[in-house]
Amino acid sequence: MKKTLLATAIIGALGASAAAQAATVYDQEGTKLDIYGRIAMGISGGGPEFDSQDRAIDNSADFVDVFSRLGLRMSHEVTRDLTAFGRLEWRFSGDENETDGGFNEIRQSYIGLQSDQFGTFQAGNFDSFYNQFVSLPFDVYIDRGLNFAGHRKQSRGDSIGYYTPDLEGFTAFLQLKHYSERGLREGVDRFNEDGEVVGTSGEGNVIAPQGGVRYAQGPVTVGLGFVEDVRRVDLNSGGNGGGNGEMLYGLIGQYEFTDQLSARLGYETREDSSSVGGGYDTVGLGGTFTTGPWAFTADYYNIERDNDDTSKAWSAGGYYKVSSAFDVFLEVADADAPSVNRDTTLGDLTDDVYWLTGARYHF
Repeated sequence: MKKTLLATAIIGALGASAAAQAATVYDQEGTKLDIYGRIAMGISGGGPEFDSQDRAIDNSADFVDVFSRLGLRMSHEVTRDLTAFGRLEWRFSGDENETDGGFNEIRQSYIGLQSDQFGTFQAGNFDSFYNQFVSLPFDVYIDRGLNFAGHRKQSRGDSIGYYTPDLEGFTAFLQLKHYSERGLREGVDRFNEDGEVVGTSGEGNVIAPQGGVRYAQGPVTVGLGFVEDVRRVDLNSGGNGGGNGEMLYGLIGQYEFTDQLSARLGYETREDSSSVGGGYDTVGLGGTFTTGPWAFTADYYNIERDNDDTSKAWSAGGYYKVSSAFDVFLEVADADAPSVNRDTTLGDLTDDVYWLTGARYHF
């Protein structure tokens, strides 16, 4: 199962370098501590020319950090079948020296218990289980390119989750994300990062569940899942959340024709909200081809939005592994942005192709 997932995802193929370079700094009497990370630099340009308020954006080329990070993986063998574990990962901007305290985000921070017989339970700040078990086959790009729900979807902070052990290829999962209003003033509007009102304090605490099942056996991997995409935004956890208050469903799969060639197909839908809209149906098709140190990806999406324009988005990438610790890459993506308001149509709004090239050193 693990081989299937890694073989069909380019970030798995290249990211395996990171796992290989992780340094074990302590391993005694069942207790283990690994340190890992990467420094990544690049140049990016293109992308949308206007924001959601129909204001022009400077999308010229710029030298950028490409998600550099530093992390710790911890584990302790409690019994032969039970392991306690923890993970802590920071993100930093490697292209500048103005980052407060050296880091700008706690990307992962969670603890848990893992049993080969009973499954895994974890709590804290971690990637969405929907992304890990359903949309992962399409999550192959370093930056843009994924148009299904990603790792932040109703996750990242104040979350608990459980997934079963591998049961003849099947793995079931459930995650709960808690939105709290503790300490907020009643009746004060809540805003997301775009300045849009996403709720008013006094609505009460909210729990957003997500769950589903994945089948991974041989060359076939299929994930079926749901997310209650609540409209709350967790302003204390990087602004994660921000759905439209309706249910999201996804059915996504991949097939390995050979060890070098895999294809993926997916469907995702979210119901339309009577108050804020946001309904859509997305179909995605893509593939990955690897040969020697090279890997290539390509994906196409048809995104039909309720009461809005349809997007025909695409993305592609080329990657070269110079060594087990160093790789270079080039990615391009066209989101085919919809209209920014009812008076501006897709034909009036040009959307430059986004591109990103650079290199990463894993340790």
